[in-house]
This record gives sequence, structure tokens and C-alpha cells, in this order.
Amino acid sequence: METEVGSEQKTFRAPDAANADIRNWNPEDEKQWSHSAKKIADRNLWISIPCLLCGFAVWMYWGVITVQMLSLGFPFAKDDLFTLMAIAGLSGATLRIPSTFFIRIAGGRNTIFLTTALLIIPALGTGLALQNISTPLWVFQLLALISGIGGGNFASSMSNISFFFPKKVQGLSLGLNAGLGNLGVTTMQVLVPLAMTFGVFGQQSMILKSSSGTIIGKIPAGAETYIQNAGYVWLLMLLPLSILAWFGMNNIRDEHVSPDIGSPFNSFVKLIGMLMIGLLTASAGLWLILPAAANGAGWNLSKWLVLPAVIAATVFLLKLIPGEISTSLKRQYRIFENPHTWIMTVIYTMTFGSFIGFAASFPLAIKVIFGFSHVLGADGILTHDTANPNGPSALMYAWIGPCLGALVRPVGGVIADKLGGARVTQIVSLIMVVSALGVAYYMQMAYKSATPEEYFIPFFLLFLILFTATGIGNGSTFRTIAVVFNKEQAGPVLGWTSAVAAYGAFIIPKVLGEQITATTPEYALYGFSVFYLLCVLLNWYFYLRRGAEFKNP
Repeated sequence: METEVGSEQKTFRAPDAANADIRNWNPEDEKQWSHSAKKIADRNLWISIPCLLCGFAVWMYWGVITVQMLSLGFPFAKDDLFTLMAIAGLSGATLRIPSTFFIRIAGGRNTIFLTTALLIIPALGTGLALQNISTPLWVFQLLALISGIGGGNFASSMSNISFFFPKKVQGLSLGLNAGLGNLGVTTMQVLVPLAMTFGVFGQQSMILKSSSGTIIGKIPAGAETYIQNAGYVWLLMLLPLSILAWFGMNNIRDEHVSPDIGSPFNSFVKLIGMLMIGLLTASAGLWLILPAAANGAGWNLSKWLVLPAVIAATVFLLKLIPGEISTSLKRQYRIFENPHTWIMTVIYTMTFGSFIGFAASFPLAIKVIFGFSHVLGADGILTHDTANPNGPSALMYAWIGPCLGALVRPVGGVIADKLGGARVTQIVSLIMVVSALGVAYYMQMAYKSATPEEYFIPFFLLFLILFTATGIGNGSTFRTIAVVFNKEQAGPVLGWTSAVAAYGAFIIPKVLGEQITATTPEYALYGFSVFYLLCVLLNWYFYLRRGAEFKNP
């Protein structure tokens, strides 16, 4: 249908399978926004949210699956299980780099449909692999790599939604998309343990060798479990959501969004090709980092050297793609000329990187630190292999922190819309510094105790504060980006910053796993607190001090 708004003809085409394109989109026009645009924007947002939720769930479910694999006696070392979540984390973060630029190249509707439908592959594959305890480690590593598609979806989803809403509600709209989408972590941490308790798909069960649990309570050793449902259960949502995205979402065909996307088939070919580049560079980086026992090169290369190389290689290879993709990317790569892109990348990493990294590692960290007694042997060496019958159930508690962090994200956006993004970010940054130091103290005490459960409550409460701060800060950074950058650059900047921040899903599990192996898990939190303090200084200097170019944006 066509609608006359103000002095300019505005054309909106109905979102059907034949033509889901919108032209002359300007949400900053109050008349257009109040007449038709808000309804269209809201519809795209409310379809985007559950698609993003499932993306987060499939990306992050290794944090719960590995806990259950440990309880079932899968023949893998604890640090190998930590690598599965780290692999998914690095893959998802790397895939956010090409996903940052998907909307201009393929359009919002085409992108969300394809990237949601592709999640069916890792979900189905994970279910099949978990049915056999003899499945080799490399199969799970490959599935963890592919599940990173769900992590990459955040960049394209946020970029897409940013184009639909006016700046006055960017904090709220992006906070809703990110916050409720991030509830995929919580949804997964609640749903997967419950789904594993019954044979909804009629498969063979396995017997727990050590206790497990759900949000309801502990499940004793000897009970039956259906671990394969951790993958299969997502098929029930991904199939209908893919259809809903196809028939309910829109492509904005204006110059500053998606002017030359071509046919849906051509768009899909472009997106898959760009995803393959991300998977290639992520695989190369993982091979360089992982030890030989975990199917890596065993060269002990520093992750702090390899990760920048992976990012640079991905950006470089994408630019080499010939034709219209290269032309589009060169235009979008202008964001790298703006120094605020790099400043906000660091600050956004503090908030979202911490959220996703802690969400990924929290369940297994609870299991390893509090689920075992740490006994001093006659030789004066601590041992960490004795199961602690009084330890808390990781699957009973781990979902609460990510849930809080996701739910308060829109709240952070609303507060930032009123008070300014940088001011809110500064407050939560200081809270994160203090909370991280407190968590470090109680981790240290617990990992040296034969009764670590005595330290669980303060450890858990401080982590809840940390998760809440990351969520509020994530919402406030959305506001800052929306104000600092123009309407063409804000979307790609959101995607880029989220791509780099998502490496927290690799770094935090990897660092925690390394420090747990070294019996000093508190060192990981000390390092994170130093990084948070650096972000406090950056945020003050560029956005809060007198004379800042953008004062409290």
C-alpha cells in the first residue's frame, strides 16, 4: 500500500513472500513514524527477538552440555570440555565480522531468515553426536564451530533493528532486541536441563555417573538422562521461526541501508560465502591456539597474538571478494576511520564481552570449583578430583546471572536515554571493578577448601551483581553509539563492536580454564578487573570530561 505522509510520497510494500521491500524509510519523520512506520518497525523487532534468542541458545548451549557430559563420564578431560565452549565462542565472535555488513549486502529479511534457518544444522548435528558417548572430540569441536553461526547473528540483528527506529528510542529498541535476545542464554540454561530429563523424542537414555540438576533441584547419580535433547529441542523453534522471518520481516531498500541486494537466492549465496570466510579464519586461529591433545597444532601460540590476526585476516579476506560485495564493504569500512569506533569497541567489550564470556563459563566454573573438594595431600599438593556431595548444582543456579543481565539491558537503555549513555556506563564500570575483585577473593578461598560450598553464596551474589552491571552497561553503550555515529554508520558500528566483544565468549572460558588448571582461578578475575578500570578511564576521557567532543552521549 502507499501512504501520503507530509510533503513526500512514502511507499510501504506489504511483507509478503513475493516482495518484502520498503522504500523511503525515515523513522525520524514524526508523521511517518506515528502513521505507519512504528507498526512495521515493531513487527520486525518482535520477530527478530525470538530468532536472536535461538541464535544465542544454540551458540551458548555448550556451557550446559559440557557439564552434563562431565556428569555422564564422556571420555574427555575437563580442559578439553572448556575448549568446546571456547571454540564456539571464537567462531561466533569471528562470524560477527562478516555479519556486521550483511544488512547492506542482503537486506534484513533475507539475512534473518537464512541465518536462523542455518542453525538447524548444528542443532540437529549436536543431538545426533550426543547419542553416542564414543563420539570423538573432533566431531563436537566441529559442531561447536558451526554453532558459532548463532553468535554471529547478533551483529546482523542489531544492525538491522538500528535502521528501523528513530534515535529517540534507540536505547530502548536495541536494548529490547539485545536483552530479550540474550535471554536465549537463560532460556537455554533452563530448557536444556529440563529437556534432558525425559525422552520426548523417544531415544535411548544414558545413566548419570555423578549428580546433575535442573532449576528444580539436584538429580542424583544413577538417574536416566537424554542429553541428545540439548540439540533436538531447538528444532521445535527454529523451523517455525524461519518461516515467520520469511513472511513477516522486511528489507529496507534505501541508499543508507540495503539499496542493491538483488534476488533472495543471490543474497543467500553472498551470505554463505562470507560466513565460510569467517569459519575458515576461525578454524585457522583455533588450530594455532589449541594444544595437540585437543586437535590443535600444539605450538602454544599466545591467544593475544592469534586473535588480532584472526580479526585482521577476516576483514582482509572479505575485502578481497570481487564485485558489488567489495564495493559495499569498502563503503562500510569507513567506520574504521572514525576513532570513536575503536573507543566504543573497547568499552562495549567490557559490557557485552563480560556478559557472554561469563554466561559461557559460569556453569562449568561452578561445577569445577564447588562440585569437587580440594584436598591437601600428604605431599602438600592440592587435589581436585574428589566429588563434593554438598556442592551446589551448577544447572540449578547458572541460569540466574545471565537472566538478570539480559532482563536489565532494556532498563539500561531507558535510563541512558534519560541520563546519557556515558554517565550510566561510568557507574556500572566502577561496580564491575569492585565485583570482579570480590569474586576473585571467594574463588581463591573456595579452590583451596575441602568444603568449597561454604563460599558459594557470596561468590554467587557477587556474580549476580557483575551480570546485572554488564546488562545495564550494555544498554547504555547502545545509546552512546546511536548518538555518536550517523544513521549509515551506527548499524555497522554496532555490528563491529559486538563482533570484537563477542571474543569474550572465547577469552573468558579459555582464561578461566587455564587458571583453573594452574589452580589459581582468581587470577582470571584480577585480570578482568584491571581491564574494567581501563574502560573507566577511557569512558571518562572521551565522553565525560570537560571539553569532550561528545559530552555524555
